[in-house]
Amino acid sequence: MTTMSCLAPGCQDALEHKLKNIPALKMASEELKFEPENLDAFYTNKAKLELRETPEVVEEGLRVLRELLKGEPDLIVPLEADEYLYRFLRPCKWYPESAFGLIKRFHNYRRTHPHLCKGLCPSAEKGVLKSGIITPLPRRCADGARILLIQGGKTWKPREVSLEEILKGAMLALEAAMAEPKTQVCGVRVILDMAGLSLSHVTYFTPSFARAVLEWVQRCLPCRLKGVHVVNQPYIFNMVFAIFKPFMQEKLRKRIHFHGTDKVSLLEHIDSKALPDRYGGNLEFPTEPLGMKLYEYFCNFEEDFLVSNKYGYVKNKD
Repeated sequence: MTTMSCLAPGCQDALEHKLKNIPALKMASEELKFEPENLDAFYTNKAKLELRETPEVVEEGLRVLRELLKGEPDLIVPLEADEYLYRFLRPCKWYPESAFGLIKRFHNYRRTHPHLCKGLCPSAEKGVLKSGIITPLPRRCADGARILLIQGGKTWKPREVSLEEILKGAMLALEAAMAEPKTQVCGVRVILDMAGLSLSHVTYFTPSFARAVLEWVQRCLPCRLKGVHVVNQPYIFNMVFAIFKPFMQEKLRKRIHFHGTDKVSLLEHIDSKALPDRYGGNLEFPTEPLGMKLYEYFCNFEEDFLVSNKYGYVKNKD
């Protein structure tokens, strides 16, 4: 097992120190703030109840995972950085063998999909971050989950932002979420707003793209995906879903909810305080474009993404 020292960028302490000098991203009367801090009492108790997270289980999980990783000679990870290993152990409820499989799949996906993963950082994905297609919401759900809004209909202009760029933008947003202990414990909910989806949009979806997306989401993403909520979808969205459906496992199918314009049904899954007013919640959402501000906020963490890109398999496996 080859190791890499945990450089200052990317480390939990360094992220916390950086945030003291970075203003939060203003969203109307709200603020979006990256949260790398350790768990408070609410999240500690939730981790214990849902993930088996106790001092004894944590110690044993870290010990066994490190031993397993030492037997993977071509994989570079920050072996001594507890916070990095937490990202894979928490989604696996602290079962080290499962976390070992996840970390290998995560880095193997990066190796086999260089067109999506190589050099992934905010400066390289300026177009999609500026577009307004992807927006992390400032408030968490009552259960602590992060909410990621993806607007894949009228906001998406395929000649300006490709489908692959949208996927890479989502990868960036979720990689940032992976570094938040609260999100590691509570997971993420995605709102997919398909208002304005047209036939011209649909023509860009292919089975190969659907396969790549679902391989990442279902097998490689070190994140508790609590639900995908499709809203404002026109009838033509059925054509898109039909492309993805053959590659979809039952576990994910059960977590996809179709709401259309029914705001009441969406509120059954996401409480009103965390849901933007346009979707029936109480969260004031800006009317002005947020894209450039979001891009600039992500760029504060450019070095941290670059450090993350150094981890992985150092050569092709036989």
